[in-house]
Amino acid sequence: MKLHNDRKTVVMVVDDAVDSIRMINDAMEEAGMTVLVALEGNQALTISQNITPDVVLMDALMPHMDGFETCRRLKENPAFTDIPIIFMTGLSDTEHVVMGLNAGGVDYVTKPINTTELLARMDVHLTNARMTRSARSALDTAGQNLFAVDQAGNLLWGTPQVCQYLPDAANPEFSDVRARLAEWLGHQPEPGHSMPMEIMGVARSVEFLALVDNREYLLRLKTPQNPNSATAALRQRFELTLRESDVLLWIANGKTNREIGQILDMSPRTVNKHLEQVFRKLGVENRTAAAASAIRVLAIQ
Repeated sequence: MKLHNDRKTVVMVVDDAVDSIRMINDAMEEAGMTVLVALEGNQALTISQNITPDVVLMDALMPHMDGFETCRRLKENPAFTDIPIIFMTGLSDTEHVVMGLNAGGVDYVTKPINTTELLARMDVHLTNARMTRSARSALDTAGQNLFAVDQAGNLLWGTPQVCQYLPDAANPEFSDVRARLAEWLGHQPEPGHSMPMEIMGVARSVEFLALVDNREYLLRLKTPQNPNSATAALRQRFELTLRESDVLLWIANGKTNREIGQILDMSPRTVNKHLEQVFRKLGVENRTAAAASAIRVLAIQ
């Protein structure tokens, strides 16, 4: 069975049983994948500091650090947010299956391993993971720098750009960010409410968007924009006049022509004339597309 990829899929096998590793390695290589081997949890964590595999096959029971703790530690790394971890466990170990899923695993296969079934399950989870990463990258491209935390402030997932600007779990600053988010969310902010925060030495703000499934707090990371620097960025990027960049900035902030006219002290008709030039220079046909183009420029730098 050949998994369909533009490049070789990298799979990390974490198992202390040499015979099991050999059998899985042969099947993976025959399927055209690159295999990384870790004989115990700490080796897997060391590998993860330098290489992010596409999928992890995790033995549940290992000496020193079991698969459940290893999975939890891997998932603390934002780079592993969307990496599927599939547990390998004994047929009757129902408790281990539950523990694996609670630790962050997406699936399990029973031992002795049926490699055909394993490859089929991997194919499904790899496809889902790539679709998720594509969707989150698209949000970044549109300037929607989103992430989600639980009630304790622990990062559940984030778009790629957001993960670059948040401290990882090993950084002492992560504890402070987590504590401040937990305290803020404990006050049940209304959707649209923002909290200013300094993160990694940079002034940011975090906007609360929604509570999903009563457990996942959806947030947006923003950099407060100075109106003058924002309009200057738009002018430079799209070769706009000062007034055109002012109009585009307020379009990006969701204002109507009437509201923009009141803010800039001009008639709605004049606003519309500026908009016609903005559309032409941006190569777009409507205000939604213009706003999207502006948001991308004004997103976190």
